Amino acid sequence: MNPKPIHVLNGPNLNLLGEREPHIYGYETLADIEERCRGTGAALRHGLMFRQSNHEGQIVDWIHQARQEADAIVINAGALTHTSVAIHDALKTFAGPIIELHIANVHRREAFRHHSYIAFAATAVICGLGSDGYDLAIEAAARLKAKSVAAEARP
Repeated sequence: MNPKPIHVLNGPNLNLLGEREPHIYGYETLADIEERCRGTGAALRHGLMFRQSNHEGQIVDWIHQARQEADAIVINAGALTHTSVAIHDALKTFAGPIIELHIANVHRREAFRHHSYIAFAATAVICGLGSDGYDLAIEAAARLKAKSVAAEARP
């Protein structure tokens, strides 16, 4: 059986990567990151659904869609991480692995960034590894899904 894709969901302002605060987020664009992640997914025999929106409701709709279409979710919700109960609630309905991702180490930044509604729904959190965190999150999501499938197959 072929695995379902991993959905990589990106929140507000991530479309400005490479331009916005490069001293924090680096010079790679989201398109650069997506291209590299597609290679990571292919090496793991997982397709990717890679998306970005500046709108909370759109991200909630994509999480609902992932319930039927995805093996795992990698989510960099941007600033919505710290404010969105709606995204938290939507993620709680997803049965597969959820990896919360941040390019920067949020714990070295402003105090309001230290709280995450996403973390309460996430299987794991990756932060502070720059854009490499995306590849690591995809690898972790694929491994976690494979382990759960193997566990379900045991008598």
